Amino acid sequence: MKAMLPEMYPVTSGERDRWIVNLRSERNQVDPSRPDGFFVEEEHSASGEIVSVATILLTNRECPWRCLMCDLWKNTSLETVPLGSIPNQIEFALSQLPTAREIKLYNSGSFFDRRAIPREDHPRIAELMKGFERVVVECHPGLIGEDCFRFNDLMDGTLEVAMGLETANPQVLEKLNKRMTLEQFAEAAERLRSHDIALRVFILIKPPFMGEDDALRWGCKSLDFAFDCGATAATLIPTRAGNGAVDELAHLGDFSPPKLSTLEFVLKYGLAQRRGRVFADLWDSIQIAGCGECFHERIARLRSMNLQQAIEEPIPCATCGGTLDR
Repeated sequence: MKAMLPEMYPVTSGERDRWIVNLRSERNQVDPSRPDGFFVEEEHSASGEIVSVATILLTNRECPWRCLMCDLWKNTSLETVPLGSIPNQIEFALSQLPTAREIKLYNSGSFFDRRAIPREDHPRIAELMKGFERVVVECHPGLIGEDCFRFNDLMDGTLEVAMGLETANPQVLEKLNKRMTLEQFAEAAERLRSHDIALRVFILIKPPFMGEDDALRWGCKSLDFAFDCGATAATLIPTRAGNGAVDELAHLGDFSPPKLSTLEFVLKYGLAQRRGRVFADLWDSIQIAGCGECFHERIARLRSMNLQQAIEEPIPCATCGGTLDR
């Protein structure tokens, strides 16, 4: 039986860990011999071309952090997968996928977490990456260190590390239970830069504890912070419900989904700065609050802006006025 929940979001990290885990549903069954998913899509590359990118969602142990907004734990294991499992997953996915120029190895946590991906598997993984121009992996800033730098030395192509900044608002960042400060993020970014490793940054649009106007303002400020840290790409992720904890915060009045116009404005702002590539994450976009008449056309517009990295004309709408700029 689950413990009684406090009426308000807890104050300390330990209490928050317990609160977040207590609100979870059952995790899905996973097979350590197979990736959770894999596909190929197109992306605007750092060189300015539209290239094919293979994405493999690796199956491995859950991340040690208990971030408030995370739902990636749903498809993770409770234990470290056997040695060789991760390379085997990659090899299986590549055997099923068409040829791609770049690849993303996403693993529901941190690539350089030894309990998720054994360090002993790195040489074979690197061997499988030969022929890809760019290899993107995810990692918490706290794990950017020697394992990352040694893996980079094994690469033929460019290594890019994607780190979750989430928000440049220090008070909200602390509440997200990521156990990271803006200073620590900047230090990790500098360590990547000093080893010629590219940086991609994930930014939440309207995280919990933030109203719509603040979400717009801090989305733009977070982009500025990411590019100040040397990012070459930033992905804007509309905060989603569905992990238990965020749903409870919605019940408490501390969260509601972002408006589509907020995501549009921040993407437009980022593209206008021309400091690096900016993408709107449109997975599960149905959760974004928008007009029923023009929603799908506006999502298609964002998808095109992602690919072209250029601002396109707003979608007119007789119902909502096609509100893009605020």
